[in-house]
Amino acid sequence: MALCEVYWDHQIPLPKLSQLYARITVALVALLCFINSYDGEFVFDDSEAIINNKDLRPETPLNNIWSNDFWGSNLSSNSSHKSYRPLTVLTFRLNYLLAGGLHPVGFHVLNIILHALISSLMIDVFAILIGGLAYDEKGSVQNYAPKASLLAALFFAVHPVHTESVAGVVGRADLLCGLFFQLSFLTYCKAFHGGSDRDEKFSVQWVVVSLLLCAAAMLCKEQGITVLGVNAAFDVLLICNINVYELSQRLLLRRKPIEVSELLCTGLLSRLVLLALGGASMLYARWRIMGTGPPAFTEVDNPASFAEGLFLRIVNYNYYYSLNAWLLLCPWWLCFDWSMGCVPLIKSATDWRMVWLLLLWCVLIGLISQALCSQDSQRRRTLTLGLVLLVVPFLPACNVFFRVGFVIAERVLYLSSAGYCLLLAYALGQCCCRWPRHRRLLFVSLLTVLCVHVARCALRSHQWRSEQSLFTSALAVCPLNAKVHYNVGKNLADRGNTSAAIKYYREAVRLHPTYVHAMNNLGNILKERNELVEAEQLLSKAVAIQPDFAAAWMNLGIVQNSLQKFEEAERSYWNAIRFRKKYPDCYYNLGRLYADQNRHLEALNAWRNATVLKPDHSLAWNNMVILLDNTGNLDQAELIGREALKLLPNDHTIMFSLANVLGKLQKYKESEGFFLHALRINPNAASCHGNLAVLYHRWGKLELAKKHYELSLKLDAEAPGTRDNYNMLLRKLDQLRRHATP
Repeated sequence: MALCEVYWDHQIPLPKLSQLYARITVALVALLCFINSYDGEFVFDDSEAIINNKDLRPETPLNNIWSNDFWGSNLSSNSSHKSYRPLTVLTFRLNYLLAGGLHPVGFHVLNIILHALISSLMIDVFAILIGGLAYDEKGSVQNYAPKASLLAALFFAVHPVHTESVAGVVGRADLLCGLFFQLSFLTYCKAFHGGSDRDEKFSVQWVVVSLLLCAAAMLCKEQGITVLGVNAAFDVLLICNINVYELSQRLLLRRKPIEVSELLCTGLLSRLVLLALGGASMLYARWRIMGTGPPAFTEVDNPASFAEGLFLRIVNYNYYYSLNAWLLLCPWWLCFDWSMGCVPLIKSATDWRMVWLLLLWCVLIGLISQALCSQDSQRRRTLTLGLVLLVVPFLPACNVFFRVGFVIAERVLYLSSAGYCLLLAYALGQCCCRWPRHRRLLFVSLLTVLCVHVARCALRSHQWRSEQSLFTSALAVCPLNAKVHYNVGKNLADRGNTSAAIKYYREAVRLHPTYVHAMNNLGNILKERNELVEAEQLLSKAVAIQPDFAAAWMNLGIVQNSLQKFEEAERSYWNAIRFRKKYPDCYYNLGRLYADQNRHLEALNAWRNATVLKPDHSLAWNNMVILLDNTGNLDQAELIGREALKLLPNDHTIMFSLANVLGKLQKYKESEGFFLHALRINPNAASCHGNLAVLYHRWGKLELAKKHYELSLKLDAEAPGTRDNYNMLLRKLDQLRRHATP
């Protein structure tokens, strides 16, 4: 490779820092951008990947992470997302162990540190891609573009499109993938340690290590395999210094015969074969691990891939590319989700948005022509490698090789943005060369861009600190996105503001009339507000649209039970169980239906099924004890209560029910013990004080009975029966005092 100083590097209006100070500067700027997200909550996808993922728990066997997907589902399951990222899940598990539970601070801090580390390492990557690969006497890589590499790394560190990857905990996959991607590339460069001669030998060991690091990147996120494409392009364009344009001209026009020695520098073919074999092996292993094939996505996830006709699919895919390019150029409109109407499909060639496709390809063709046809070798190399770094990591998300499950995802731009930052730094360097008199203006412009990006990162990472701010911020960006309205409504409902939640759920259903999850949640709220007729209509529509929606069937059964449509309710419950075999909550509600109809044996069986499927199902255990108590089966009620407390030793509701049973069996001492234990856990339970008072009343401990009657009435003056029992006790105490008086 031909190496020399990058002629435009010294024109860039930045100080020339040592490698150490440059890395520290970039890392600190990266920390500044995202530090305010360190104490954020678990938001959006974190619920499934972190909170509900059993693979993070210490009691779950560690081997499970190698057979489950990113979300904790078995890869062989048809419902699995097929996202195989065991190394990322392993870091989540370590976070859990170190923090002693699900404390988000540790998760967020590690994400921020990873981004700072990746940003600082980008200096090394950019230095090689811009200035070439050469080593000094000490074996360190020489940086022929110190200012340009620093500038590109700063652009990368402060790019707001990275917020989702850094401030969202699930973005850990992109960060770890990015880190191993860099290490794989830098290790591949190590294979050429020793000089810069075109004919020098290379180290097979370092190439193999690079492949292993690529495999690690792929085990963090599937996108990691694209480093092989970057390594191959680097080898061809920079190590072997092949002029692709000249080569293609000679092949097509046959002006001059091509010698094999001209085409391939020593070892290139061997290295490309190694990369190809390594990549093929990883893809084969990945395919085998997926088990049942690729995941099945719906039209809601990626409407363009379901568009009628090849032309419309290609047009819409390219429109998506232009939107991704716009997010890199102007990262102001950022949204946590871009599906469900956020980006309406282009359905005609006369749609005005076709202009964006043409503009995108005009820019790309212009860059490609400059990259291939320029007589300036430095320009040719920098532009080509910048385009490679921009495009190649994006290929898995482009819908060309397989259908993806999203419209736009800011997280997939984490690696591609490095190519954009390289091209942006090159553009600024060229501007400085052409207009040296305006360097001060260019410096002010550069500083303004960096400051605006830092401010945007800080604002956006603040929005990612809570679901409320994250979901609300999306309303201005994607007002047509039904999922945005759904998530805002769900967040409001979770915080108890059901009146406002109804408004957003209704808007979600209006925007997307087949949105069954919005119908289900809206039906639940209406059920709680006793608006049962509309709730039944919504839930019936939901199960008609999606017949295997088990949760909607169960909720429909609850509403029908409240409407005293017992036969329809029973059918709905059994439909729910048919579509979800292990559904303890549905068995619990089925038991309540049977109890309301005095079908006691069937109720007990349903509740027993609920406790078998979910041994800590407190309500099912408690209802069994109460039903047996009410039907006079006190001995069996005692057995069930004791069995329940072995599994739930601190459940005060079961203690209360068992204490009532023991009192009726005249086991006063044991009954008193359970009542008192329940009150230690929940001292403000008026009913517990009242029933303990009744126990003391029967037991003849009248002063204690008086004390607990008074405590019960103090907590709840309207407690049923307590006032009458208290008055009865007062009369008895009065009689006893009069008899005791001589």
